[in-house]
Amino acid sequence: MTGNPLDPASVDALRAGFGGRVVTQQDADYEDVRAVFNSMVTARPQLIAQCVNAADIPIALDFARVHGLEIAVRSGGHSVAGACLADGGLVIDMRRLNEVTVDPEARTARVGGGAVWADVDQATQPHGLATTGGRVSTTGVAGLTLGGGSGWIERKFGLACDNLLSVDLVTADGRRLTANDQENRELFWALHGGGGNFGIATAFTFRLHELPEFSAALLVWSPERGREVAAAYRSLIANAPDEVGGAFVYITGPPLEFVPEHLQGTRVSAVLVTYCGPESALRDVIAPLLAMSPDGRLVTDLPYAQLQSMLDDPPGFRNYWSAEHLKDLPDAALDRICARSADMPVPTPSQQILIPLGGAVSRGAAWPGFNRADAWVVHPLGLWPDPADDDRARRWARELQADVRPWATGDVYLNFIGDEGEERVVAGFGLDNYRRLARLKADLDPDNVFNRWHNVRPARAGSGV
Repeated sequence: MTGNPLDPASVDALRAGFGGRVVTQQDADYEDVRAVFNSMVTARPQLIAQCVNAADIPIALDFARVHGLEIAVRSGGHSVAGACLADGGLVIDMRRLNEVTVDPEARTARVGGGAVWADVDQATQPHGLATTGGRVSTTGVAGLTLGGGSGWIERKFGLACDNLLSVDLVTADGRRLTANDQENRELFWALHGGGGNFGIATAFTFRLHELPEFSAALLVWSPERGREVAAAYRSLIANAPDEVGGAFVYITGPPLEFVPEHLQGTRVSAVLVTYCGPESALRDVIAPLLAMSPDGRLVTDLPYAQLQSMLDDPPGFRNYWSAEHLKDLPDAALDRICARSADMPVPTPSQQILIPLGGAVSRGAAWPGFNRADAWVVHPLGLWPDPADDDRARRWARELQADVRPWATGDVYLNFIGDEGEERVVAGFGLDNYRRLARLKADLDPDNVFNRWHNVRPARAGSGV
């Protein structure tokens, strides 16, 4: 979609009343400012409005309305479908609103709407506190939280949205609202998984948890042992305490000292185990895996914030992701998952991930966007450099989905997928939740200004939604 061309005088008028910076395609750093995590996304907005405070947002929204420009909102830029860019439109860039203020006595953090999880982790770590924040440090707080918020420590502390105490946001008509347990309660419910459909979040308040000790293990085997290892990991998780997180993965063997040279740069099977506690207790938990003589092992105490940043995927790769949720994990499903790993793009940062849910995730409140009864997520995460591999990488991901579909629940965590059509969006929320979200959308954004993130269409009179 291409927006109406803008004359320089109108852009100058916007700049005159805007506190931040307005970047156009003529600016020398436009490409750097425009770049997002997925290099396949080539959308070129006409304007990028870099807000420095909440007052800038209504100004940008009003300008877009007057000039007929589609709106996109950006914080971390990790949307695989490029929801943070609008081709020919206007991007409201929140990255400068990234301040984090920690109250260690109340165990809360107030987080700017443009922060990434590294900002949160680095602010909370010195106090021995943490909250669930995804699986890498460069993901935007807003997108992850508003989409539900799955992360390594979710089995202990719940999803990111489970720890959400309050949200400040600006609506499509420029109003500023606060949503929490006392104010705008229906909106607060919707912001636990309903995404960026209802406004632009300018600040979040999170509940923090004590996490004075943290440890992790990365155990690596040849790919031929993957099926055996996956079954052992399944057994371990079945009886694991909530403190245990992690995943079974196929990855390209990293060039690290503990990985044997013959496994570096080639497909390997691996288990990452995270533990909310010390290494000594972690070793007891993973004893069955250690008994399987991994070819490479790293078991260590480390700060949670360090683990998050160690796993950061490099930007600039082409990306395709998807996911399927499973209620259980029978042998036949494991057979298919492990066999399909042979098609994963290697050597690349791609990952074929099997994530356990359960623990605090299964006990949380009934928010939109996450089925608490699901036990596993199968998540092909494709990253590759060469456009010639586009079809192969997409085919691997889609065929993995098809492999496990006989056991899939039909639910999906929408942050793990791109644009897969309206039916998948409805499946992600559940039909009843979608209808409830659509009614709220009709109140807050009847013109569907915020339509870039797994869109909830406003309910129309007589539509039956």
